[in-house]
Amino acid sequence: METLMELIGTVRQYLEIPILKLGGAPVTLWAIIQLVVLVALLFYLSGKLRTWIVEQFLTRTRMELGARQATGSIIRYTIIAIGFIVILQTAGIDLTALNVLAGAVGIGVGFGLQNIVNNFVSGIIILFERPIKVGDRIVVGTVEGDVVHIGGRSTTVVTNDNITIIVPNSKFITENVVNWSHNERKVRFRIPVSVAYGSDVHLVERLLLEVAADNADVLEKPPPAVRLMEFGDSGLNFELRAWSTTLIHRRGLLTSALNYGIYKAFTENGIEIPFPRRDIRIFNDGMGNPS
Repeated sequence: METLMELIGTVRQYLEIPILKLGGAPVTLWAIIQLVVLVALLFYLSGKLRTWIVEQFLTRTRMELGARQATGSIIRYTIIAIGFIVILQTAGIDLTALNVLAGAVGIGVGFGLQNIVNNFVSGIIILFERPIKVGDRIVVGTVEGDVVHIGGRSTTVVTNDNITIIVPNSKFITENVVNWSHNERKVRFRIPVSVAYGSDVHLVERLLLEVAADNADVLEKPPPAVRLMEFGDSGLNFELRAWSTTLIHRRGLLTSALNYGIYKAFTENGIEIPFPRRDIRIFNDGMGNPS
């Protein structure tokens, strides 16, 4: 037992040997070990606290999932910032001695970490302003999918192909973002339809409305509508406008279902869907030779 205590005392003496100085305060290996362990513990416990707040505490309120996620993330970042300062003081590191180090880090941030800081600040803005939230259907650039997580540096989006795409937060601040479910989960779909000249336009309108009414994913209110948009080169161009709340995440499915119904209705009622036609005229030079 005495041998063990002597060994511990010897190790403690070595750990308390100063290895560098910050200002006038010595920094020992023991202080660095404390710092690393406490910082790791801080990140672990703050993550657990965020999970408890989002999945248990705030579920008792009427807050939606996106608001709970944002609140939990903001609380975690605040605890990390305060806890880091407390840990530095607990480890015996003089904060005033970090001024020079902070200046050096600031220069490094200005040159090498611009994108990281930009994305982090953008993440904070997203959490406060909430232009997007977890569960939203968004389109940013060429990426379209559902937001499943908003982090400090990036946002995770899952597409209809079950592909996870990590989007930097700055994209949502600097680029145009289409949020299909920002206000309410009610979206109008536009289905272009072309019919041949000479078709009964009133019959076309009736058939299109019947197809929309027969689809369970199309809302009755607001009611679907049909518009004759233009006189095209090959036919009359109509547009079926239908509202839905159930398939905004799978717009292609609703469009396909309506197109199937339209084609069947047109075929049964003799409505022709035109295709491009070209008239070719051949002239001769009076001697029977084409020119």
